[in-house]
Amino acid sequence: MTIRPDSTLAPAAARPRPGLDEARAAMREVFGFPDFRPGQGEILDAVLAGEDVLAVMPTGRGKSLCFQLPAILRGGLTLVVSPLIALMRDQVAALQSAGVEAASLTSADDAEAREATWRKLDEGSLRLLYMAPERLAAPGLAQRLGRAGLSLIAVDEAHCVSQWGHDFRPDYLRIAELARAAGSPQIAAFTATADAAARRDIAARLFTREPREFVAGFDRPNIFLGVGARQSGAAQVLDFIRARPGRAGIVYCTSRKGCDDMAERLRKAGIDALAYHAGLESAERSARQDRFVQSDSLVMCATVAFGMGVDKPDVRFVVHAGLPKSMEAYYQEIGRAGRDGDPADTLMLWTLGDAALRRRQINESESDAARKQMELRRLGALIAYCEAPRCRRQTLLAYFGDASEPCGHCDLCLDPPELIDGAVLAQKAMSAIARTGQRFGLEHLVTVLRGGDTDKVREHGHDALPTYGVGADLTRTQWMGVFRQLFAAGLIDQPVDGHGEWVITPAGREVLFGRASVALRPPQAGREAASRGGPAPEAADVLRTGEARRLYAALRAKRLELAQAAGKPAYTVFADRTLVELAQKRPASLQAMEGVFGVGSRKLERYGAAFLAVIAAHR
Repeated sequence: MTIRPDSTLAPAAARPRPGLDEARAAMREVFGFPDFRPGQGEILDAVLAGEDVLAVMPTGRGKSLCFQLPAILRGGLTLVVSPLIALMRDQVAALQSAGVEAASLTSADDAEAREATWRKLDEGSLRLLYMAPERLAAPGLAQRLGRAGLSLIAVDEAHCVSQWGHDFRPDYLRIAELARAAGSPQIAAFTATADAAARRDIAARLFTREPREFVAGFDRPNIFLGVGARQSGAAQVLDFIRARPGRAGIVYCTSRKGCDDMAERLRKAGIDALAYHAGLESAERSARQDRFVQSDSLVMCATVAFGMGVDKPDVRFVVHAGLPKSMEAYYQEIGRAGRDGDPADTLMLWTLGDAALRRRQINESESDAARKQMELRRLGALIAYCEAPRCRRQTLLAYFGDASEPCGHCDLCLDPPELIDGAVLAQKAMSAIARTGQRFGLEHLVTVLRGGDTDKVREHGHDALPTYGVGADLTRTQWMGVFRQLFAAGLIDQPVDGHGEWVITPAGREVLFGRASVALRPPQAGREAASRGGPAPEAADVLRTGEARRLYAALRAKRLELAQAAGKPAYTVFADRTLVELAQKRPASLQAMEGVFGVGSRKLERYGAAFLAVIAAHR
């Protein structure tokens, strides 16, 4: 099939409804993808039929194609609302590279670019217009979009419309108002994180008609899940990255200083790393983000704002150097790895101090009581995930109401913990809390348990307690692990208005006095499986011969050269998977190259000869 820009001028009603066969053919020609990913076909069929749709799809499952293909096939204008300026810019660049008329209107655009976009809109040549939600309040926008033939509003990150969601944005409430003023066009909303309550809220606030709902699941099976106790901090992160040389990744830090310090530590170790946070000038942040998107191996040490909307499919790992905000935030952030479907690693390092800080932040916020309780429940679920005794993926998916068998691809599956009767350990730990008056933090409690001789111990007479020294057989690290498990189990807690002291909960008293049992993991010095991570090979590792790997390296170099010359991210030329297939199949002609994953007609015309020359040079 041939996609002609002037077909956007024909009214959608004048053409028969395109079906999935036409969508599949367009996907192959424009994007070079051989077939739909799981869940895509059903959602596409509903959107092509003109139904309003609310779809929950894991990051990397291809939700953008669910509105891009209808825009290409049906004509008219599709408005894409997204809060992620970087994502909009990257998607527009990828669409333009594939020969699709697309543009954006964001605060990052200069006056000349905005004028050119408005002109294309008025001419009726645009298929897709990307816009940030804060721009929806512009006077006369609905009427102008209506004159341009607005037929579909695609809402990305739709959870932002829910006040009960983890990332509520008031500007999203304008979408429904805009839709009514523009003649109630079709709406298709997409998110990766929305439980049943959030979906009900989204449907009520966003749609004027009842949407057809799709939940494609939350599992990202290509992502290895690992969690560990933070002990040496930067050294653990460094070991993790050293085991993955030459791979692009993100290290999330909890402060600006943490970002700067982590990046400096990695650079001193010979790793190409940069920091990204709000303390940098806007132009510098933008330059660093561009470098990350275009690089094959840069590590970005950033606060959690980074990565939202960075449309970089080949991020091979995500590390959290501290506790994330919530399970929803954690799921969103690890979802920035492995969006190309290839294996990717994650590692979260945390301490009880992180959890205590997060609790204080929640309770000191200006949110109402109901919101605070919800955030505290989310934090509790995250702590339970960190100290889960079973498959990490089962715990994560269960939180979102999804079921899973043990995955075999997380730290707990690779190194299953043996649970023991933890009553005695729990009673020793809680006895130390009780006998010291529930007034002290972990460092002092562990010192008492291990029989340490400090001024503080002697000052309070704690060396005379029956609990003094009863835990001398365990190391400090092992006792910290016991306390983490007791906290995750709800047996001990920290008062919201306290000063770091630990207290025993009613459930904990049941265990302390022998009226209830508790299962714990045996005390360990540390979970090495989490530091090792999972088997996330480079794409070139699947190439069996040294000759094929050398060709793959040459193809990557050519891709980088072409991308830099055009000022575009490397993946917009060809994805890693495309280069692997080229190195494996070694096509000798443009015709033979047509069947390779990710090679659409426009890219074949633009880049085919250059890559064929590289292949010919390695015959």
